[in-house]
Amino acid sequence: MKTRTIALTLATVFAAVMVCFAAEDMSMGTWKLNEAKSKISPGAAKNVTVVYATAGDHVKVTVDGVDANGKPAHNEWTGKFDGKDYPVTGDPENDMRSYRRVNDHTLALTDKKDGKVTLTGRVVFSADGKTRTVTTSETDAKGAKIGSTSLYDRQ
Repeated sequence: MKTRTIALTLATVFAAVMVCFAAEDMSMGTWKLNEAKSKISPGAAKNVTVVYATAGDHVKVTVDGVDANGKPAHNEWTGKFDGKDYPVTGDPENDMRSYRRVNDHTLALTDKKDGKVTLTGRVVFSADGKTRTVTTSETDAKGAKIGSTSLYDRQ
């Protein structure tokens, strides 16, 4: 009886761990912007390449692209998908970023500058894991709302 209980417990723990890894692995990898399938508002930055990588028990997100003025842009964020703010480096528009897991295929994203929300969005991974769609809403320096939908292909 003890052997059966131990085996069942181990199988359950193993299954739970595999589900957690599968959910996190959905985002991991390199993602390239598919401009033809994206709808990026004029005046919005373009994240051309985004890389999600594990960094110990955290996730590191590295973003390369162009800013609203067409100049090269690079920023990095390391944190957890737990909804808490973690520092962003290299982004003059934002100093904190949080990701929150909504479900196995969706992350909620919030950027802040000096404690004020500057951007909100959703990152949705396709069921087959080959694409991700990022929908964002932000307010530009003039107070105008900017919304964009960017589609990325896994590399």
